[in-house]
Amino acid sequence: MSAPKPRTQFALQSRILHWLMAAMLLAMLFIGAAMVASLGDYHMLVAIHRPLGILILILAAVRFINRMCTTLPPFPPTMSKRERFIASSSEKLLYALMFALPLVGWGMLSAGHYPIVMFGAVHLPPILPAHPALYAILRPAHTVLAYLLFFMFLAHLGAVLFHTLIVRDRILDRMALWPVRNRDGN
Repeated sequence: MSAPKPRTQFALQSRILHWLMAAMLLAMLFIGAAMVASLGDYHMLVAIHRPLGILILILAAVRFINRMCTTLPPFPPTMSKRERFIASSSEKLLYALMFALPLVGWGMLSAGHYPIVMFGAVHLPPILPAHPALYAILRPAHTVLAYLLFFMFLAHLGAVLFHTLIVRDRILDRMALWPVRNRDGN
C-alpha cells in the first residue's frame, strides 16, 4: 500500500473563493479610484461600492473559516525559506486588509453620520457614534488602507508572474480553477 500523494492544489472551494474575491477586490479598487476622479457618476459608484464592500467583508469571513479548515498544498521546492515566510506573511496581511478596509469604511460612514444604504430601503446600522473628529481620522485611513491593498495585490501578482514565467515552478497550478497534473504526470 502506497502513501497518499500530497495535495498539489488548494481545495476547490478555496480556489473559487480566491478568484471571486480577486475580481471583487480589483473591481472595488477601480470603483474607489473612479469615485475620487469622477464626480458625475459618484452616486452610482457609491451605490455599488457600499454593498460590494459588505459582500467582500462577508466573503472574507467565509474565506478565513475555509482557510482554517482546509489543508494547504506545499510550496514548490524552488521557493526559499525566506520566500515562504514572505508569502505566508503577505497572506496574513491580505486577510487583515480584507477585514479592515470594509470595517473602516463602515465605521467612517457611521462617524460621518451617513446612511449606510445597501439596497433600496435596506440600511446597515452604524457601528460607531457620529463624531466629526473620528470621521476625520477614518476617512484618510480608508484611503491609505486601499492603497496598501492595491500595493499588496500588485506584489502578489508580481510574485506569481515571476514564479510562473521566470522560475517556471508551476506555482499558479496551486490556485488554478481546473484540475492539474503533478510533475510526474499523475
